[in-house]
Amino acid sequence: MKVLQVSAEIYPLLKTGGLADVAGALPAALNARGGEVRVLLPGFAAVLADLRDVRTLSELVAPWGERAPVRCGWLASLNLTAYVIDAPHLYCRSGGPYENDQRQPYADNHLRFALLGFAAAQLALGLDGQWQPEIVHSHDWHAALAPAYLAFSGQRPAAPVASVYTVHNLAYQGVFAPELFPDLGLPGSAFSIDGLEFHGQVSFMKAGLFYADHVTTVSPTYALEIQTQAQGCGLDGLLRARAGLLTGILNGVDESVWNPQVDPLIPCHFDAERIGGKAQCKAALQKELGLSLQGDAPLFGVVSRLTEQKGLQLVLAALPALFARGAQLVVLGNGEKWLEDAFREAASAHPQQLAVRIGYDEHFAHRIFAATDVTLVPSRFEPCGLTQMYGLKYGSLPLVHSVGGLADTVLEHDREDLADRLANGFVFHEFTVDAFERALCRSLALYARSTDWNQIRERAMRQKLDWDRAAGEYLALYQRLLAKSV
Repeated sequence: MKVLQVSAEIYPLLKTGGLADVAGALPAALNARGGEVRVLLPGFAAVLADLRDVRTLSELVAPWGERAPVRCGWLASLNLTAYVIDAPHLYCRSGGPYENDQRQPYADNHLRFALLGFAAAQLALGLDGQWQPEIVHSHDWHAALAPAYLAFSGQRPAAPVASVYTVHNLAYQGVFAPELFPDLGLPGSAFSIDGLEFHGQVSFMKAGLFYADHVTTVSPTYALEIQTQAQGCGLDGLLRARAGLLTGILNGVDESVWNPQVDPLIPCHFDAERIGGKAQCKAALQKELGLSLQGDAPLFGVVSRLTEQKGLQLVLAALPALFARGAQLVVLGNGEKWLEDAFREAASAHPQQLAVRIGYDEHFAHRIFAATDVTLVPSRFEPCGLTQMYGLKYGSLPLVHSVGGLADTVLEHDREDLADRLANGFVFHEFTVDAFERALCRSLALYARSTDWNQIRERAMRQKLDWDRAAGEYLALYQRLLAKSV
């Protein structure tokens, strides 16, 4: 099964969120099950630096006349064949992959990522004479034009090709002004309600949802939620219309990266049977951050974008209750300035109970999961969430809002669940400070019962969360699509 995966980022080379973790782990899991996966990426500096045995495949001419070489080589960090669009003027910039140094989206993002979708379609149509994909699997809005360019190519590939489009977060849609539509080189008919038009603007996300042969998203519950007005972000009608071609496949954890038994980024290794190293990780983090050195103090962790969607306003509101119970908190993330400032101010007022690091540091994230007792994920909505899964792997029990993939992976404990061996964390259902604080109290009450706590923590750490299951579901989907296209 020849699969071309198309994404804007990939771990460990470039990461702004969970998309990169998925893009980095899924190809290896598919290949382990007999797939033959190659990836297509924009030529960001980190990607080009990792590319080995490079050959120039072709010089693409974009619909708007721009020329960009497509290189083919081997990504050393991923042991994976890759196609890379080598256009430094588009991708090698001083800011991030999507925004400049002032956190403003680049004015030409519509071209930067249309080129990614266009290149994917050209590869599907035979750009590489030595290898042609049977499946083009594009991820999120950055790669969403791939199915549209395939649909309007006017060419027939040498062999059947099916397109799969995965939504990682429906809230980030790649919406652009209508006057930019002609740049894309798509026919005028594509700018309609049955196409890219979205309330008078151009939506890359909608292109993927409308033109792909099949749409997936990253958890079964989120696949249902996005068909509702409450979480459909204005696209719920289209998603309901395509419900028969919409599947939720739960993400997994890359256990070559997230495994406390062998993790080189944490100070002491441990596992479900030999948990002693976790206490050493906790003490090391408390010392590093200047928190009070109390091994029996419950330590909570947040590793997240600091945005309203992630529910961090609930955490801020609950800080007095948390600190009154003797708990500690460490926060890692960046995002909305008011949240950054509020957490900084709270840390200044409570330096022995709250430590805040603004930014993202992959190494530090590993140390947080290894040290903490509870991972907080109070998101207003959450397509899948990987943070709670990392918490489970490292014995940091997740406390989550019951939405999306959080609902699919975390079950609240009670006495009956303890007996049935089902519980693995803490859940609140109403998105309110009161409901969140009650869940915090339940977590603290369980923490005080060490026997029950240890039982649930051991169960959480033993859960099978790797990518093998998801890879099997994707391969089965690919095979069904190809059978239809023959």
